[in-house]
Amino acid sequence: MKQSAFINDNEALWQQIETWLNFQDLSRRERARLTKTDQHNVPASFDFPEAYRRLCHHLALAQSRMYSPLLIERLNRLVVRGHNRLYSHKFNIFKQILDFFLYGFPQLVRQEYRVVLFSTALFFLSFFLIFGAIQLYPELVYSVIDGEQVLEMEAMYNPKLTERLGRERQADTDVYMFGFYISHNTGIDFQTFAGGLLFGIGTLVVILFNGLNIGAVAGHLTHVGYTQTFWSFVAGHSAFELIAMFISGAAGFKLAEALIKPGQKSRLLALLDNSQIAIRLIYGAATMTIMAAFIEAFWSSQVIIPALVKYIVGILLWLLTISYFIWVGRFRTNTVRQVSA
Repeated sequence: MKQSAFINDNEALWQQIETWLNFQDLSRRERARLTKTDQHNVPASFDFPEAYRRLCHHLALAQSRMYSPLLIERLNRLVVRGHNRLYSHKFNIFKQILDFFLYGFPQLVRQEYRVVLFSTALFFLSFFLIFGAIQLYPELVYSVIDGEQVLEMEAMYNPKLTERLGRERQADTDVYMFGFYISHNTGIDFQTFAGGLLFGIGTLVVILFNGLNIGAVAGHLTHVGYTQTFWSFVAGHSAFELIAMFISGAAGFKLAEALIKPGQKSRLLALLDNSQIAIRLIYGAATMTIMAAFIEAFWSSQVIIPALVKYIVGILLWLLTISYFIWVGRFRTNTVRQVSA
């Protein structure tokens, strides 16, 4: 193929790539200053990895066919720029994830502290009410949990019967339980979050139900004397697991807020805006749930670890987690605004 025909066939793609790369090199402020005509020239939907693959193929063809040095230099320059953009973009993804957890997530939780505290209060209200009531009236546990489940709980935390705390079958491996805990706990978080679409009623019910259920289990096992086995088991992972639930509840209430109090916006627009905040809260909550599942499977269930050590680790994790949300990212501005945009 003649060089002129080769250029005619591929010039449009090369110009698209060059225009796209020029736009990506601009700062946000410089992009905002572009005229509507300039912005219109930038490809709105552009599969850069595929275009870059074709560009590399074009360079190889030009070199093998010994086209003019000027053409080869032009294509090589585009390939180098594309390579830098492609792989720096991949690095930026990891940087954005790191920035989210070092700045955006804790700032967002502080920004939405009202709904986080509301979610927390609902859980602990139901938890302590049923926990205290069972100490006075032990039979109340059967109004929350059926008799078969009560027997299972007792078997799981009876220090004379179990080799692994928190498990129904001794054959379950740590890896299996890790996957089970992730599936179970993320399911609860998602239900709590999605319940906000029912004007918050679903979120309210899920939080109260879990508070009653966990409180009933804790109250009954404490009453029958399995205090050390139960509380040493939950100590390690409780900070991540419970706070993740509270944040998921906050995400659900943000959805409900848009439906109940949209303000000057339409409900749909308010829901779209609040969902940007809620989804980012869920990202953080899901990560905490996975961390909790890891601790629960590989640390909490181990009977060879002294209970005192588990209590100390549990207390430290609660203090570190609370400190994270209070202090981390406090001295960097505008991150929350960018996250929620």
